Amino acid sequence: MNNFTKEYLGGGITAFVSSAHTFGTDAVLLADFAAPSKRAACCDLGSGCGIIPLLWCKKETGPITAVEIQLLGTEQTKAAIEFNNLSHRLTAVNADLKELKGVVPFGCFDVVTMNPPYKASGAGIESRSGSDKIARHETMCSFKDICAVSAKLLNFGGRLCMCLRPERLFELMYEMRSAGIEPKRLRLVSKCPGKAPWLALVEGRRGGKPGMTVEPELFVHGENGYSEEMKKIYGDYLLENRGENH
Repeated sequence: MNNFTKEYLGGGITAFVSSAHTFGTDAVLLADFAAPSKRAACCDLGSGCGIIPLLWCKKETGPITAVEIQLLGTEQTKAAIEFNNLSHRLTAVNADLKELKGVVPFGCFDVVTMNPPYKASGAGIESRSGSDKIARHETMCSFKDICAVSAKLLNFGGRLCMCLRPERLFELMYEMRSAGIEPKRLRLVSKCPGKAPWLALVEGRRGGKPGMTVEPELFVHGENGYSEEMKKIYGDYLLENRGENH
């Protein structure tokens, strides 16, 4: 399968990763933060190897759509769909999120997620490889693009969940509100107590009223390896691939 490597996620679900499309802790945290209900229709934008939808498939959800602009990432997701017999639950779409009209239905999703490029266009040294450049820099989409299409994909009251570097929080919240998606929930993530947050998890609701809940900070590590909360989030994937304490 194009030199894809299997990575067992627990719960009977296996992902297919490659050197171009793999995943990290941020994607696992975003999948947990979004936590779709049993009947929720979900759409993951910039899905890469489909890690967030595959993590959701460990539990019961409604139909899930994974949108990825790079063909290789879509092929990895399709390989996972076939391997895990998920064709009745998960659909992989190779498309530009800015051009989804007529490709993905608008106005019907309960949850939209995206783990976006963390660096603004022109910020920092750009990655050399094409896949890394698209994943890490806003070469193909911006926060404004993401919020605009999410507002079209979501039903009224639907949720947009994203993760990003804390220094870009104001920028994201501005674009959310401009698109009619009200920021409603925020959680910061730190490597361990005493360290500055390295990640922010944000939820906005289409048509929501002003008012935000700031949740307790999440710590990835405790005194003896992973924190108890991270062990719960990783679940049997942690035991299978990383060791309980790591």
